[in-house]
Amino acid sequence: MSETSLNTPSKILAFAAVVEAGTGFVLLIDPALVVKLLLGTDVSGVGILLSRCFGIALLALGMACWPSRQRSESGLPALRAMLTYNLLIALYLTYLGTAWHLKGLLLWPGVVLHAAVALLLVWTWRNERQTRAANK
Repeated sequence: MSETSLNTPSKILAFAAVVEAGTGFVLLIDPALVVKLLLGTDVSGVGILLSRCFGIALLALGMACWPSRQRSESGLPALRAMLTYNLLIALYLTYLGTAWHLKGLLLWPGVVLHAAVALLLVWTWRNERQTRAANK
């Protein structure tokens, strides 16, 4: 097994962690901007408060999912957490775009990004399981 393939799960997880932590940070600073770009609508009042709560959650998720330098099974919970998040947010954003007809500039790119990351994480998880099974 090459060194590159050993680092692939960490690279994908690091990418997903950076994207989510970055989005969380921007939500904390300017939730109205993120909501406008993502959903194409304005947010005010309690929506700003909830957006910032969501920003905190995303920032925490990104930090919790940052891969460690040690290659062990401890990374699997983070991989599962990031997979769950990316799959559910892709589905939810798709729902908002289709059922609610929201049209934010970043809505469909966001759907594509989260769906692609979810697929990469599924692929990575599958390869990790096969590698572990082969090593037993």
